[in-house]
Amino acid sequence: MNDIYEGLVSAFRLVVSLDPDLMSISLRSLQVSLSALVISSVIALPFGTFLAIRRFRYRRLTISLLNALMGLPPVVVGLIVYILLSRSGPFGVLGLLFTPSAMIIAQVVIITPLIASITHQAMRELWAEYHDLLISLNTTNWQRIKTLIWDGRRNLLTASLAGFGRAIGEVGAIMIVGGNIDNATRVLTTAIALETGKGDFALALALGFVLIALAVGINIAIHWLSRTEREGRW
Repeated sequence: MNDIYEGLVSAFRLVVSLDPDLMSISLRSLQVSLSALVISSVIALPFGTFLAIRRFRYRRLTISLLNALMGLPPVVVGLIVYILLSRSGPFGVLGLLFTPSAMIIAQVVIITPLIASITHQAMRELWAEYHDLLISLNTTNWQRIKTLIWDGRRNLLTASLAGFGRAIGEVGAIMIVGGNIDNATRVLTTAIALETGKGDFALALALGFVLIALAVGINIAIHWLSRTEREGRW
């Protein structure tokens, strides 16, 4: 118990004093996850909306595959990205392995199906309301997508925040492709795993506090933006 208490006190001091290592790791983690979120959102939001409004031959199969990819093990994603970016892989010439770019790519692969699937569910309900109006106006598919994305932006922001929540807490894939290199690719989750193994519980707990704070902040933002609490009801 004494070790836990001392670790908590030391962790609190690191957070309050804005320890340089702690701040560096936290900022790098945010940079990687936010970059992955922007890229994934640009891909997933239009794609999920397209699946909601367009009927084509293999639509059901595409949706099923998208839902299946939501449960893809992150370590498998890390392994595939590692093989693709390694020197013997097709993209090895780019020299991206063990860089933040590789970590961003892995996170994009992980969270894009999640954001696209949530988007599809939200836009399917919105499309039912707008269907007759947009068809009567003889709009193109792109115009329909833009209209639904704009009017459903609150739900889509919730989808993006859900993707960010998964990205910021990811450890397996980015450990594989990033290498957990100090001052280069070390982020919150990989640093927690490393410091725990080294027995530096103070820094590990401090990093954990920051990660928890981000997770709680994201969930509060999701509830507020989606307005799940209305008229005193949750």
